[in-house]
Amino acid sequence: MPSLTVNESTGDFTHVVKLNYLDLIAIGTGNTKNILKLPAGSAVDLVGIINTVDFAGSSSVVIDVGYSGAATAFIASWDADAATVMLPVFNTGTDFVQAAGTTTIEGGSLPVKAVSSATDVQLKITDAALASLTAGEIVVGFRVINLGRFA
Repeated sequence: MPSLTVNESTGDFTHVVKLNYLDLIAIGTGNTKNILKLPAGSAVDLVGIINTVDFAGSSSVVIDVGYSGAATAFIASWDADAATVMLPVFNTGTDFVQAAGTTTIEGGSLPVKAVSSATDVQLKITDAALASLTAGEIVVGFRVINLGRFA
């Protein structure tokens, strides 16, 4: 008889990355940092981002989350310094936008960025006054469906 293994049994995020203002300064404006590696045989079901500590020192902190060649795939142009603390946003990137008439979803989800080989997920920060930050913290959560783990 087949056995059932529940990969993401809690329904919560499978991967979480926390970055504070010093981490963001270290990345540098216009640069990217690899924050997650999608394993072969996986796809991204959900991406959320939240400002957990209010930003201070700049009013132009913009964050994108995606992958090489598609910086805004999961989270697009999120204005971190203007975001309400503890108010998350989800799936604002281009990979989550449905093209007209291509897919019908009546329930559940439609994971994106299915990969057959390990793929880096990147965070990009753009800020004219990045070095002036004195406070701020973000948390990025991913729900990754990893069928490759059962191979």
